[in-house]
Amino acid sequence: MLKLMLKLPVLRGQLQLLSAKDSSLHSLCEAYDEATSMLDRERSGQLQDKAVLAEYELICREIEEEVIAICLFNEDQDTPRA
Repeated sequence: MLKLMLKLPVLRGQLQLLSAKDSSLHSLCEAYDEATSMLDRERSGQLQDKAVLAEYELICREIEEEVIAICLFNEDQDTPRA
């Protein structure tokens, strides 16, 4: 979750609240941590495989987008209707 909080600072508070009660968000945070760690390892390696780098960059972006969607959905659910 810390990596996502750094990447998406606007959502920090919401991520903290939601991760405690939403197991799918918690799982996404774990997947993001693993994907970014792998991406960092690939970037720092001597033999960088461009296809692998692109794949992990895509995975990270997709997870970020899904987390944003979850946060926006939950924000809409918490907003009282007039």
